[in-house]
Amino acid sequence: MSSVFDPHKQHHTIENKIIAALERVSEAFRVLLWQEAKEYSLSPIQLQILIFLYFRESSMRTITYLAKEFNMTKPTISDAVRVLVEKKYLNKIPDPNDSRSSVLTLTAKGIKAAEQISLFANQMRKPLKDLSDRQKKAMLEGLYDLIHKLNKAGIITIQRMCHTCRFYVKKSGGVHYCNLLKVALETSELRIDCPEHEPVILS
Repeated sequence: MSSVFDPHKQHHTIENKIIAALERVSEAFRVLLWQEAKEYSLSPIQLQILIFLYFRESSMRTITYLAKEFNMTKPTISDAVRVLVEKKYLNKIPDPNDSRSSVLTLTAKGIKAAEQISLFANQMRKPLKDLSDRQKKAMLEGLYDLIHKLNKAGIITIQRMCHTCRFYVKKSGGVHYCNLLKVALETSELRIDCPEHEPVILS
C-alpha cells in the first residue's frame, strides 16, 4: 500500500489529498502551539493541559482523565503535571472520594497563563471567515463525520460530540434532534465538544 505522503501517489485519490490537507492544517496548530510553548518554557502537551483544566469541571481534572483525553500514558501525563506543579501553574488536591487520586486545580499564575494560551488558535479564524457559508457548512459536516468515525474506530478515544451522546437522535429525513434541549438542530448547531454531553450507555 502506498503512503499518502508520497507526492507521486498522493494525487491518485481524493482521500489521499484530504489526509495530506488535514496534516497541513495540523502543522499550523503545531506551529502556533510551539510559539506559545517557547514563550512559557513549557511543552505543547503542558500548554494543552492548562487549557483543558481551565475550561473543565473537577471530575475531568485528574491524571487518569487527562491520559484518556490526550491518548497518552498516565506516566507521561504525570511527568507533565509534575513540572506544572513545580512551576506553580497547578496544585494537586487530594480527592476526598479516592485516596489514590488527586484533583488538579489551576493556581492564580496558572489561570492567567491558561487565559492567554487558550487564544493561540484564534489566528485560524480569519482564513475560515473568508470562506462562504456553503464551504464552511460542508467542511463542518465532513469533519464531524470523520471525527465520529475515528472515534468508532478507537483512534480517538474520548468524544463529547452530539453523535456519541445519549440525548442525540437522528430522525427520519436526516434531522438531528437533541432530547435534552428538546429541539431539532441544524448542522451548524451540532457540537464537537458539548459540556452537557453524556455518553451512550451500551447494554
